[in-house]
Amino acid sequence: MDYFLALSKIKGIIRMKVNVLQNVVDFLYENFDNYSWVGIYKVEGTYLVLGPWKGLQATEHVKIPIGKGICGSAVATGKTEIIPDVNADNRYLSCFISTKSEIVVPIKKDGKIVAEIDIDSDKKNAFTRDDKEFLEKIADMLAEHI
Repeated sequence: MDYFLALSKIKGIIRMKVNVLQNVVDFLYENFDNYSWVGIYKVEGTYLVLGPWKGLQATEHVKIPIGKGICGSAVATGKTEIIPDVNADNRYLSCFISTKSEIVVPIKKDGKIVAEIDIDSDKKNAFTRDDKEFLEKIADMLAEHI
């Protein structure tokens, strides 16, 4: 799906103000072929706790210490992490044998990281700069709903 069209549709989902986080997760999963698992982790104290998600199966990583794994590193640094090959990154916490690449985008509210978008792909090098910019815009839009 075209990023511009997707942003427009996501703005519509957010305006509805009903199950915003789950509906955005569902939309991303259902409309982007490279997105094989989509979830939002919320910051709770020194942990990331899994919130809404969509994929073929649940992850065992429902609570991740901040600073651990790619998800925890993204919160610790406050920066989007794009991992073209998860098997080449020793921080990767294996969720699914099929996962080949990952992108993690922090969600900031009032300058503080409150959550993150985590997306896995079954393809290596699945995430581009366009994905990063697109998902960072979505993260900004979701901040008020965390």
